[in-house]
Amino acid sequence: MVRAVRADSETAIEIRPATPEDIPAVIALDQDVTSLLKTAYWHDMFDRFGAQRQDVRFFLVADNGGRIDGFIIGEVRAWEFGSSPSGWIFAVQVRPRLRVRGLGSRLFATICDRFRAAGVDRVRTMVARDNTVIQSFFRSQGMIAGPFIELEMRLD
Repeated sequence: MVRAVRADSETAIEIRPATPEDIPAVIALDQDVTSLLKTAYWHDMFDRFGAQRQDVRFFLVADNGGRIDGFIIGEVRAWEFGSSPSGWIFAVQVRPRLRVRGLGSRLFATICDRFRAAGVDRVRTMVARDNTVIQSFFRSQGMIAGPFIELEMRLD
């Protein structure tokens, strides 16, 4: 269930598919938040999720009059680990000064609409245990622990 989004001055922001011209702004926004410059990574993400199979892969941006204030990326994935097809969110980012104003919720609701249109009835993601900000965001959208547990092992 997607939570209601608070109406405010950011309602004029358009949520739309990313274009190649948006990638420098996505890179800059991500660098502002993470302090990491990941140019090749974001170009690859656009090539995989924004430039092809837009019926099941989604790279959406929040366009505020030509300024990118946020983005969300996900795709429909089927039958991994014995699960039914579901929407997976890989990345979400909102300009820090616009957080807690509903823009992240609008991005989340929009990608959930795209997932529903693609024929799936659930959305999943993975988050780092110590990233309480993103955990709080996803929980505020109604997400709860799913049926799988991530396991890992170091390969050194």
